[in-house]
Amino acid sequence: MLAMAMTLRLSDEETALLRRQAEREGRSMHEVVRLAIQERIARQDHADRVQRAARRVTTQHREILDRLKDA
Repeated sequence: MLAMAMTLRLSDEETALLRRQAEREGRSMHEVVRLAIQERIARQDHADRVQRAARRVTTQHREILDRLKDA
């Protein structure tokens, strides 16, 4: 795995929140940030899949949905 170093600038308040969360989880602040990034991306990927599925269902079942709407 290729690793990339980066600088993350946080406010004092954000740093304190991150430190508390890391302590609460028994993890390093670095690990908490990495996991938060992974979770955020996974949530967005899921939301995108749900949106595509909803569009597909709406398109495939337009006639039925229109009839239900008017019922």
